[in-house]
Parts: sequence; C-alpha cells; structure tokens
Amino acid sequence: MEREKFGSRLGFILVSAGCAVGIGNVWKFPYICGMYGGAAFIVMYLAFLVILGFPILVSEFAIGRASRYGMGRAFETLEPAGTKWHRLKWISIIGCFLLMSFYTMVAGWMLYYTYLELTGKLTGLSVDGVADAFSAMLGQPLTMGLWAFVAIVISFGICALGVKNGVEKITKVMMTFLIILMIALAINSATLPNASEGFKFYLVPDFASVKQSGFGTAIFAAMSHSFFTLSLGIGAMEIFGSYLGKEKRLSGEAISVMILDTLVALTAGFIIIPACFSFGVEPGAGPSLLFITLPNLFNQMPFGRLWGTLFFIFMSFAALSTVVAVFENLIAAFMDMKNWERKKSVAVNFVIVTLISIPAILGFNVLSKFQPLGSGTGIMDLEDFIVSYNLLPLGSLLFVMFCIRRNGWGFENFLKEANAGDGVKFPKWVRAYMQYVLPIIVIVVYLKGYYDTFASQSKPVLIGWMTFALVLLGVIFGVSLFTGRKKKAE
Repeated sequence: MEREKFGSRLGFILVSAGCAVGIGNVWKFPYICGMYGGAAFIVMYLAFLVILGFPILVSEFAIGRASRYGMGRAFETLEPAGTKWHRLKWISIIGCFLLMSFYTMVAGWMLYYTYLELTGKLTGLSVDGVADAFSAMLGQPLTMGLWAFVAIVISFGICALGVKNGVEKITKVMMTFLIILMIALAINSATLPNASEGFKFYLVPDFASVKQSGFGTAIFAAMSHSFFTLSLGIGAMEIFGSYLGKEKRLSGEAISVMILDTLVALTAGFIIIPACFSFGVEPGAGPSLLFITLPNLFNQMPFGRLWGTLFFIFMSFAALSTVVAVFENLIAAFMDMKNWERKKSVAVNFVIVTLISIPAILGFNVLSKFQPLGSGTGIMDLEDFIVSYNLLPLGSLLFVMFCIRRNGWGFENFLKEANAGDGVKFPKWVRAYMQYVLPIIVIVVYLKGYYDTFASQSKPVLIGWMTFALVLLGVIFGVSLFTGRKKKAE
C-alpha cells in the first residue's frame, strides 16, 4: 500500500503545530507564566525550548520520514538486525491511548462550554454560580460522556477521510480559524481598562518576582513546559514525519512548528493576562482560571457572551487539533502493524477510545472515592501522571538514544535523513550534546516529576515511587545499551 503524503508543506506545518498546540498552551502556559514572573518565565521557557525540544522534535520527524511508518513499524524498519528496539514501540501506542483516555473528556468540556456561552446559560450568573456550573458538570457523567463522545466522533470522522483530504485539509481550516480567533481575542483584551499593566507584567522581565517563588522552581517549570508543549515522546510528531517528502531539511520544519506553537502560547497570554489585570484577578490562579475565572470575566465585559463563545470555540479547535493528530497516530499504527484498511482501523480505534474514556469521566463522580495518587486526586490524575511523567520523558529518551547509538539507527543515518533536502542544516557538532547532555536533562525532568508528585507523602512512599521510576529508567537503558549489535542485513 502506497504511503499517503501531505499535499503541501504548509499542511504539514499546520497539522504538526496543531498537535503541539493543545490545551496546555492556552490553559497551562498563561497561569504558570503568571506564577513565575511573567516575561522572566518566558525568557527561560524559550531557552529550554531550543535546548530540549528542538533536537527531540527533529529526531521524531527523522525516524518517521526515513521509515515511512508510524511507531507501529518505524523501529523495526530502521533498527539493525537482531536488536530489540521495536519492543519499546508500545511506549508510543499505550501513551497515545492513555492520553486520549482523558484528553477526549477535556475536549468535550471545551465543546460544552462553547454551548453554554453560546446559549447564554452562564450569562448573568454570580461568581459562585459560575463555579457551581463547573461543579455541576463534573457531577454529571452523562453530560460529560455525551460531549466527550461528540469530540471523539468529530475527530475520528476527520481521520476517516484520510491524511490529505481529512487530517490536513480540515486541520488547516481549524488552525486558520484558531489563529484568527486568537488575534481578535487578544485585540479585545488590549482594549480593556488597565490592560497596560498586564502587558507590562507579561513583556518586561522581572527576575525579582521569580526570586520570590524560587529560581530553581521557576527554571524547572520552564524546562518542563518546554518539554511537554510539543507533545514529544509518544510518536505524535513522528507519524507526520512519515507523511513528509524529502524536499526540505527537517531542522527548518521543526523550527517552523516550534515558532507557531510558541506564538499560540504567547498569544494566549495576551488574551488572558491583560484581562486578569483589568478585572483584578490573579493570573497565576491555576487551571480553574479557564472554567471559573474567565467565564466570570466574560460576564463583566461588554459583549461578554460573544467573546466567551469565541474563546471556547478557539479552545475547542486547540483541543480537537491535538485529538485528531493523536488519533491519526493510533490509526496508522494498526494499519502498519495489521495491514488494515483505514476504515477498519478507524472503527476499531473508535470503539477502544470510547471505552477507555469512561473511567476518567466517572472519576469525578461515581468513582470519586478512588484517589490513586493521594487525597484529592482522581483517575484523570493517574492517567495524566502515567503519560506526562512517565511515557513522554521515557519515550523522548528512547527517540534520542535510538538516533545516536551505533546499535540503534545511528547518528550518521539520523544526520543524513535530517539534512536531506533544502533549508536549515542540522549541525554535526550537536552529536556530543545529544549523546551526553540531552539524556541527562530528560532524566532530570523525569525524576523531578516523580519527586514533586510524591514529596508531600510519607518518606517510605516517596522512596518507593522513586525506586519504581529508576526501574523504568533502567528498562530503557537496558534495551538501548545491551540490545544486539549485529549489522542490519542488506
């Protein structure tokens, strides 16, 4: 079966950026920016985006384009004969399923809030009334299930049309409207009273405020977000490399995706932070900013119902673009491994994703007493922990080591693929950095995530979880260091 390809370079960039541009960009970035000193945090974030995100993103693109497969068969195609790298493909596949097990629910929240703003059901509510509306939604599994199902149907429907006619064409439209909506919302925020104070906070670095929260904490927050923002480690980017031609070098493509992803995150701050300053709201308020604080702000704005509707349409596009991208990775994996037609793979994955989305929904109501990571946590927290603090960093480490080790694909093969075509060249001198420094940074992010999650619990619990983290890390290194070293048969 001939491999599908993108119809244009712009399509590839917009679809890849659509995967990266998820809820984290517009939900998490503004509030952690608010927590860690505004522009000072942005400076650190951009530095780590280049240091950490760029080489891993190029690695994923290169593996996809060289193999012409998604993670279902990419390692098998490129690994030397007799090696076992392909066994670790399940990090990607399981990671995508687990990510969708709660991300589809959150995408449903965005669609539901679009409906609430559009119909005026949040208009005129008191501050407590808006908070109660969010709590009421979490307590209604049928409501959450319905809207999650709508998100699943829309996204699989797009994927069923194929890469060029579905994923590329429709994601290009979504991303175009997303950018237009962001610009309109940012302009509106700029016209609000006292918005200049928000712009000052956002654009002028204030390292004194960073000192208050702790430089170490702020630096790690910037490092972590720069790592997670590009959806690296579970093959969500690798799959789009497999649909890419060899006309352009991969460094330039990666830079384009990173720039677009960063512009969306920064523009989200231009929407949210001036509005917070205008109405005296703390911009570091946390995730409740999205569903409680902002609807209250819209209720105070002129034409607030309109701006609230446009904001949640924008959020829905951001969520659905990621869902479509990850669904495509799952669909392609089964097409490659099982030699299925696209329609069959869509149908099977539709059933699987629908079923595995149920536990996270029930975790807020029927199964709320199940608190797997301690008091106040739920099933979604567990699923997010497995993906964000385990599979993303371990998968990224795997991609890097596969590209640099001689018993893997090897740096020379990686460099040749990355530099095929015209454009920005991936420098050869980066090899030492990717081999010795980058894995250490990823490991630090990985272990610090475990420590932060369990530091508040008893010492034996913390030691137990840190030991478990080291065991998982040992599995990755065990495969990469001791797998067979036979040359691949010609």
